[in-house]
Amino acid sequence: MFLPLHDSNPIRYVKVAYVTYGLIALNALIFLIEANLSPAAFEQATIGFGMIPIVVRDLYPQPVAWLPDWANLFTYAFLHADWLHLLTNMLFLWIFGDNIEDAMGHWRFLLFYLSCTGLAALAHLAFNLDGNGPLVGASGAVAGVMGAYVLLYPHARVFVLARIVIPIPLPVPAFWMLGFWIASQIFYLIIDQGEPVSWWAHLGGFAAGIALTFILRRRAVPLLGGR
Repeated sequence: MFLPLHDSNPIRYVKVAYVTYGLIALNALIFLIEANLSPAAFEQATIGFGMIPIVVRDLYPQPVAWLPDWANLFTYAFLHADWLHLLTNMLFLWIFGDNIEDAMGHWRFLLFYLSCTGLAALAHLAFNLDGNGPLVGASGAVAGVMGAYVLLYPHARVFVLARIVIPIPLPVPAFWMLGFWIASQIFYLIIDQGEPVSWWAHLGGFAAGIALTFILRRRAVPLLGGR
């Protein structure tokens, strides 16, 4: 229905959002390595570093012997299934991540991102206790960034490519764009047609992002801003 292009929300407290850009670069680098693996090695990497509920719960041996079971709650977010999966997640992180890093500071934003990563994985695990397929992708962590953004900057303008009759760019308040996104996640969860998408990870990451923002934002950054 829509694709975000950019927002009109300047950063104020940091000169460069290097944690956001570093995360994007790291995800891209890891995917480049993945893309050059053989199909069998790619599958093995996904199994070894993805988040598999029965592995995290210690019901099945860890495929990577030196990796603690809990580590998969974080490593999964740096793997992606294909280019579209990677580019979609990184586009959202590019647009919204710099403002959240600005609102929190570099180190607190990194803590925020990793916390959303782990909490999104736990939300997926809670509703898939006996799951034996790997969860991969930064969607849960990026959903946390989006949750923080809608809390801090609901009135900021986001330019989206909307498909009405033909694709056209439209400026819309972040609240409407991100509100539509979260509503769509709930809708797809309800009608679940067996798609290989963890809607619970998205919802868990989004909720975690909102909750953690109250703790990690700068005191000078108000809630419900972006006017």
